[in-house]
Amino acid sequence: MAEHIFKRKIYSQLKKWKEENDGKTAVLVEGARRVGKSTIVEEFAKNEYESYILIDFNIASPTVKRLFEDLTDLNYLFLSLQTIYRKTLALRKSVIVFDEVQKCPLARQAIKYLVADGRYDYIETGSLISIKKNTENITIPSEEDRIQMYPMDYEEFRWALGDENTIPLIRTYWENKMPLKAAHRNVMRDFRLYMLVGGMPQAVEAFLIGNNFSAVDAVKRKIISLYEDDFRKIDPTGRITKLFRAIPKDLGRGTSRFVPATFIGHTESDKLVELINALEDSKTVNFVYHADDPNVGMGLSRDLNKYKIYVGDTGLFVTMAFWDKDFTDNIIYEKLLSDKLPANLGYIYENVVAQMLRASGNELFYYIWPKDDKHYYEIDFLLSRGAKITPIEVKSSGYNSHKSLDVFCERFSSRVRDSVILYTKDYCNDGSTICLPVYFTPFL
Repeated sequence: MAEHIFKRKIYSQLKKWKEENDGKTAVLVEGARRVGKSTIVEEFAKNEYESYILIDFNIASPTVKRLFEDLTDLNYLFLSLQTIYRKTLALRKSVIVFDEVQKCPLARQAIKYLVADGRYDYIETGSLISIKKNTENITIPSEEDRIQMYPMDYEEFRWALGDENTIPLIRTYWENKMPLKAAHRNVMRDFRLYMLVGGMPQAVEAFLIGNNFSAVDAVKRKIISLYEDDFRKIDPTGRITKLFRAIPKDLGRGTSRFVPATFIGHTESDKLVELINALEDSKTVNFVYHADDPNVGMGLSRDLNKYKIYVGDTGLFVTMAFWDKDFTDNIIYEKLLSDKLPANLGYIYENVVAQMLRASGNELFYYIWPKDDKHYYEIDFLLSRGAKITPIEVKSSGYNSHKSLDVFCERFSSRVRDSVILYTKDYCNDGSTICLPVYFTPFL
C-alpha cells in the first residue's frame, strides 16, 4: 500500500516563506527524526514549483558531495546536478532540496553563495543534534530562516483519520465557554486514541493500515531504538540513552525536578551540561524549566539546573512507559483507551499537555515553592499572556481541590490572568478557576 502523504500545518509556513522571501533566504526545516520533514518538504517542492531536485545526503554519492567543495563556477554546479538527477531547473521557478543536510556540511555552508546567486530556492532538512555536531568547522549561513517541525498535533491527527470537523467544532465550544455535555465522552475517547498512537507519521500510517495497536507499538519501538542509536553515536557510554529512557519513570515518581545523577551517577558538571544539551537539541524531548520569578518574561529567571523532561511525542512516551510489557494482545492499549488502566495516568496527561503547548509555540516553565518542611506546592505549567501569566495544573481525572493554584493566585494575584485546570472532565467554571477538558489545550 502506498504511503499516505499527511496534511501538515508546516506546509502553510513554507508557503509563507516562499511568498515573502522570494529567494532572498533559504529555509531549514529542523526537528526530531521521523516527524515527517523529508516527506512534507518533497510534497511542497512537487506542488509549489515547476521542477525540483532533491539531494538526499544520506545516500548521495561522493561525486555529488564533492560538487560543494568548489563554488567558483556555479554554472558547472547546477549543470552537474541537473545531469546527475536528470531534472531541468527553471530560473526562479525551481527549488533544490538539501535533505539531511547535516551529512554534507559544505552544502549548508554553500547556502550563502547559492542564495546570493538568486537563480533557485533552497530548502534544507535536518535534525538539530546532528547539525550542531557537523557544523563546527563551517560558516553558518545568515541567509537561512528556520522552521521547527513537531510530531503531528491533535488536529493533524484528526485530519489523517479523515476528520476535518472535530477541531473547528470544539474550538467553537471553547470560544463560547460552553461544555460539550453529551459529546464530551466521545471527544475524550478520540483524544486518548491520539495519546496512544501519537503523532509520528509512521505510527499513524500503521494505525490506518491495520487498526491494530500491536503494529503501532512495533513502529514506535523502532523509532525509539533509532533515537537511541543516534544518542550512542554522540555518547558511546550510553548516558544520554539512560536519561532518555528514564523520563517516564522520573515523571511517574512525581519528583519536583529531573536529577540526572539518579540515573547515570555522578558526572562532571561540564560533561553533564554537554549531555543535557545534546538531549535537548535532539528535539525528541521537551524541557520545562523552573521560573524562579513567575512573571512576564520568565526566560529571564529560567533556572538551567532545575527542569523536568517530557517525551516529544506522547505516543512514544506510552511505549517507553510500558516497554517491558507484551503488547500482542493489546490489553494495555485497550485499557488506556477506555480509561480503565489502574495506574495513575497523570504523568501521561502532563506529557501530552507539554507536547501540545510546545507545538503551539510556547516556551515551557513550571514553578514550585515550599508548603512545609517535607512538601511543596507545584504549578505544572506557566504561560505568559500579554502582561499577565496563566498558571496551569494538569489532572488525570476529576479533581477534589486545586490548592496549589489557589495559593499561587493569592501569592501572585497582580500577575495572574487566568487560573486553569486541564483535566479529563467537561468544561466548567469553578469560581476563579477555569476547568478545561485537556483537548482544549491548543486554544490557550
